[in-house]
Amino acid sequence: MPDRSRKRQGDPNQIAKQIVDEATGEAPTFDPDAGKDPAAVALGRKGGLKGGKARAAKLTKEQRVESARKAALARWKKPEGA
Repeated sequence: MPDRSRKRQGDPNQIAKQIVDEATGEAPTFDPDAGKDPAAVALGRKGGLKGGKARAAKLTKEQRVESARKAALARWKKPEGA
């Protein structure tokens, strides 16, 4: 699963240069939260932490069972072309 909070430049040469610069200490390490409002980050994290539990509390038992069944089928599905 991609880590979406770690976005870098799209050009592979720029990415390679950034990695080398970070490794040699010539550039500061990449900070994904740079320029973000800390209060907004905390609020977003707070909502993310309670989101799944709040959704599960609203579902009926049948809906939870169906959701779990669908998730299990997706996990055990054979990849295309296999």
